[in-house]
Amino acid sequence: MGIVKISDQMHENLRVAGTALSRSINAQAEHWMRVGMLTEMHPDLDYREICQLLIQAELNGGLDLTNAATLVTTAPHKTAAAAATKGRH
Repeated sequence: MGIVKISDQMHENLRVAGTALSRSINAQAEHWMRVGMLTEMHPDLDYREICQLLIQAELNGGLDLTNAATLVTTAPHKTAAAAATKGRH
């Protein structure tokens, strides 16, 4: 675990979003980082599909960068499915 420095404005954005969604500031920041990471790794997926991947990963023990690359989509409906994931989130 480490310290991440962010701007005062981003901290305020995290506070507002976290309060609205019943998350701590740290939980909100981690959620945004997970979504951003998966979006960069899978630019063809939309937000709903990214959220489905996060849920599936959590059911399988948490999202792990080493396994996140194995997330795949199936045509034609672009339904996202997660391969087995392990490790901490």
